[in-house]
Amino acid sequence: MKLTYKNDHELEGELIGVRRNLHREPELSYEEFRTTEKLRAWLTDAHIHILDLLLATGLIAEIGQGDGPIVAIRCDIDALPIEEQTGLPYASEIPGKMHACGHDFHTAVILGAALLLKAREHELPGRVRILFQPAEETGHGAESVLESGGLKDVAAIFGLHNSPELPTGTFGTRSGPLTAGVDRFEIKVKGVGAHAATPEKGVDTIVTAAQMITMLQTVVSRQSSAIEPVVLSVTRINGGFTWNVIPELVELEGTVRTYNEEIRRDIPLQMTRIIEGIAAAAGAEAKLLWYPGPPATVNHGEWADFTKQVASNAGYKVEDIPLQMGGEDFALYLQQIPGAFVNIGAGPGYALHHPQFDVDEAAILPAAKYFAALAEQALEKLQA
Repeated sequence: MKLTYKNDHELEGELIGVRRNLHREPELSYEEFRTTEKLRAWLTDAHIHILDLLLATGLIAEIGQGDGPIVAIRCDIDALPIEEQTGLPYASEIPGKMHACGHDFHTAVILGAALLLKAREHELPGRVRILFQPAEETGHGAESVLESGGLKDVAAIFGLHNSPELPTGTFGTRSGPLTAGVDRFEIKVKGVGAHAATPEKGVDTIVTAAQMITMLQTVVSRQSSAIEPVVLSVTRINGGFTWNVIPELVELEGTVRTYNEEIRRDIPLQMTRIIEGIAAAAGAEAKLLWYPGPPATVNHGEWADFTKQVASNAGYKVEDIPLQMGGEDFALYLQQIPGAFVNIGAGPGYALHHPQFDVDEAAILPAAKYFAALAEQALEKLQA
């Protein structure tokens, strides 16, 4: 499909078509090859320059010229391993894969912003990098973008997520922390297998793991300040293979969500003390495997306020939204580049990652116009 819009009505129809095209053919993290090809073709047709970077999937384009400041606007392009249950005419055609987080919506919005910025390229007081990021769902896609050098010299960066909790026409963000730091853990509990009728001849990993699950909650309730948001969830238990055998090995898996980096660093130590102590008391062995994800997304106050002002001027109802315990690897950009992450209302609807998730497509064009205006006005602010 080619994008040949001549007015807002045509642009809206084409961006909805882009979103539905992507929705039919979702691709998981690091597999977004077809998605990247489509984006490359649409941008090339619009005569938008694409940077030559070492990215396996995803890409960065640039609009504008000269030596003025550079700002970036970012979307994510990957889908989730979920079987779609919406019944929509443009539902996923790929079994077991679905855009259940709205990254197809994000992509259509930022592509629309790129088209609008291209139409004003000679009036821009600087350059805008258009970032189509892979693998956000892994929590590590932003790392490959930073390593590529594609954000070199960027003075401010902005990103979005749709929100099914906010009605269409509503805009939300906040200064300071917005989304949580996300870490994953595994615990391996090793004992001695035995017949279930003679547990005294073994070391019971099931009982030991159960005690660990209970005691790990004291990391939140008794070892962290009550005024600091912390979540520790054990989400998987794997142990045993039949009804009358005590297994030698039990595996636990889960996640920790935090905002405070000092608390985040301490939690693996606290968890290790708990699991090793319980294991020793039971005569078992235990090992914690820790997989750091992205840190908390911390908006820069000046830019968060700026995004809200631009949104208000664009006709959005602007809200200061509460802290979110979900994660977002946009946080890695904000550790190096000033900017802000915002929520665009596209609901009400099913929650993110639900097999019946969908967005209100009426939110696409206003969001595209908003991000085009945000990028241009950010350039003007940086020039002032």
